[in-house]
Amino acid sequence: MKIHIHRGQQQIGGSIIEIASSLNRIFLDVGVNLNQDSNVVIPKIEGVFSGKKDCDAVFISHYHSDHMGLLPSLIEDIPVYMGEKAYKVYEASANYRGKNIGFSPNFIYDKETVVVGDISLTPFLCDHSAFDSYMFLIKVDNKTVLYTGDFRANGRLDFTKLLSALPKVDAIIIEGTTLSRETARKNIEEQQLEDIATNYLKSHNGPAFIMMSAMNVERIVTAHNVAKKTNRIFLDDIYTADIVMSAGNFAPKPNVDGGIRVFTTGGEEQYERLIQYGDAKIGKYEIAKTPFLMCIRQSMRDYLIKLNELVSFNNGVLFYGMWKGYMEQLELQEFLSFMQDKGLKLHILHTSGHADEMTIDKLIREVCPKVIIPVHTENEKWFDKYSDTSEIIYGKNIIEI
Repeated sequence: MKIHIHRGQQQIGGSIIEIASSLNRIFLDVGVNLNQDSNVVIPKIEGVFSGKKDCDAVFISHYHSDHMGLLPSLIEDIPVYMGEKAYKVYEASANYRGKNIGFSPNFIYDKETVVVGDISLTPFLCDHSAFDSYMFLIKVDNKTVLYTGDFRANGRLDFTKLLSALPKVDAIIIEGTTLSRETARKNIEEQQLEDIATNYLKSHNGPAFIMMSAMNVERIVTAHNVAKKTNRIFLDDIYTADIVMSAGNFAPKPNVDGGIRVFTTGGEEQYERLIQYGDAKIGKYEIAKTPFLMCIRQSMRDYLIKLNELVSFNNGVLFYGMWKGYMEQLELQEFLSFMQDKGLKLHILHTSGHADEMTIDKLIREVCPKVIIPVHTENEKWFDKYSDTSEIIYGKNIIEI
């Protein structure tokens, strides 16, 4: 088995990993570099992005752009595989934004093996901030390699159950996003966020808002549970509602009896989408009459000004549920200040979508790899601690096992 890390070493994101046998060639993720959503540079990989097709399949671990952003640039007719629910969430997001997806995948499911020539690949459902994410166990002849994609253990999926399902492997290609932190710390669990937010809201009787990625389905579940526990209606904007509807039974659907309603910030096109939600739709005059927890984004500023004319925001809360690094952006700073000036208390409500040190250690000790290949990290030398039992490979992008 040949492993070729085309991109992803000594950096976070932009993952492109090739697995090849003597007969077949597959790729695990084809991501753009972070902060490269426009003016994307296409890597010169013959048979994949240029020249005559020489790739039997591309497998996508999850729908973040740093893992699948180059899919539209693939040579035509290369088969693509990804999780069914992951695709539907991605499709809902693209449809809302009027974006052409540019590919039609085959679907993968937890522990259902896909065979590509003499390469077999088994997906293992794992926890991540992207819904329906997978690790991949690849077998060629008698060799096995585990590719972790992005993972964590602080969501609602049972990490212990995943560990018990994974076999010992010859090699692991493992992410280490959080290893650049100056000090090791354990991730806050999603359930803890729910408890923190619930307790915080009990001492604030004003309106509540949350800023989060609508594609972080796990966080939507957290926010909904907080609303329910504090006797508030939960308000999805149309985009969030579309994502929720695509996620299957995992996420709570808009429902009057369930206290989940859908609102629009205006415009004829948005209203046409709103009426598709039937009795679950709600207008700002009705919203102003009842306690609520509302999903918002920066683009809703004008709508929030109008809502504030109907209901005071004093003693209310704005939960910020995204990466803190975004708060360095001037536009977001201005929006957060605008909301705080309306009387809202800002409360950070976030946890990492990536494994902490303890989780990485548990995985490595469970699968006992002979070879460790760090990717998706700026601190690959952290893995040197396993050098007594494993060969640690970095600074080398073609590896034979």
